[in-house]
Amino acid sequence: MSENKEIITGSDFKRMIAGAYSAFLLEYENINSLDGTSLADQNCPGTNMLRTMGSAAMAIRDISNDSIGAIACSVSNCAVLGARGNSGVLLAQIFRGIAKGLAGKYDVDSSVFGKAFQFGILYAHRTSVEEAERSIIITAKAVAKGAYKAVRANRPISDILAEAIKAGDEALKKSEAQNNPVDAGAKALMVLLQGCQSGLDGNFVSPVLIFSSGTKKSHTVPEPENDIVRPYCVQLTIYNCKAAVADIKKILAKYGNMVVIERKMHDMLIHLHMERPGLLVEQITGWGNSYDIHVDNMADLHKPLILGHPLNKLSILAVASDEKVVFELQDRGALVIMTDTEKQGLAVGNFVNTVHSDIAEKYIILSNDVNMNLMLYQAKRLLGKRIEVIYSNNTDEQLAALKVYDEKMSLEENAKKMENAIRRFRRSVI
Repeated sequence: MSENKEIITGSDFKRMIAGAYSAFLLEYENINSLDGTSLADQNCPGTNMLRTMGSAAMAIRDISNDSIGAIACSVSNCAVLGARGNSGVLLAQIFRGIAKGLAGKYDVDSSVFGKAFQFGILYAHRTSVEEAERSIIITAKAVAKGAYKAVRANRPISDILAEAIKAGDEALKKSEAQNNPVDAGAKALMVLLQGCQSGLDGNFVSPVLIFSSGTKKSHTVPEPENDIVRPYCVQLTIYNCKAAVADIKKILAKYGNMVVIERKMHDMLIHLHMERPGLLVEQITGWGNSYDIHVDNMADLHKPLILGHPLNKLSILAVASDEKVVFELQDRGALVIMTDTEKQGLAVGNFVNTVHSDIAEKYIILSNDVNMNLMLYQAKRLLGKRIEVIYSNNTDEQLAALKVYDEKMSLEENAKKMENAIRRFRRSVI
């Protein structure tokens, strides 16, 4: 047998991402109709994964870097922060593992790319914090084992994906033979693999043009433009700035969000979140005599944040899905983050952006839904010691926790006290 000399390029990987997104567009409603227990998403796991995949796909729509490592990093960053629901977090972790396996590479051979996919399975496994393994992880292990020989033999990537899909199909047939229902998580993993294979081969047909902002789309399909993620936090000082604040705001609003501008004497301090920080350098040319730029990737684990001037030492951030309870939570001293009006859920990046707003130095986050548990677990990993998460399941539990909050106590002391309050409340209603 001749030696395989196949090279996987950045363009190949972009086609795989486009193919995977197209596959989820075709299958997300079917995934929604299946048992989603292995993803712990009680509502719309398919939609959550589609929107997470949309964040990943939009990351590469205009990217000019041809390096497969850089493209994989962009996909990973946007998927991690754009992850919706517990199912989206698991999908995002597959892309994080792939990016780790491709880090620093311009292009790779089939063996390296196959190993990067195995890294993806490992990262998704690590994110599952429960003792019982989810169906998506069990299927993923079967997929990884099935592709192992093809990776070791340095087979072409199309063969590696084919072996992975074959192993996954066999695992699903075995499960069905045991009278187990088709699980949303296992189905979603197969959709991902099949979409990547179709994208690599160029044999996919998308029901929408995902990289066109002017294309009319069905109102029932989430538009990927709504899931664009800006993963880089840029803090910039312009010395002896000649530009007016109003002009700076107008220009930077085109490139980022969370824009904060502060003038100090002749200098200008700017904070914003961007998709591509390199665009900023061109825009600020001529605004001042010199510049001091700090860029932080908010999708990095435990990345220390550069604090501005927080208004409070400690604040509580409570999640609410019903406007009727907002005032009740606020009366108990909480800041409230609302799920979006169309009930399409929050993304991990919503929590990261809120913490970056520097309302407080540290936060306690009160969830109201088990479908957010992995999302908040991921937010904790990203934000480190700046937050503690209280896994409350409804508004009554949130209020029980808020009742014992003491602003004079530390973050850790309050977190422990509030968790105990929720435990007492749960015992009282049994």
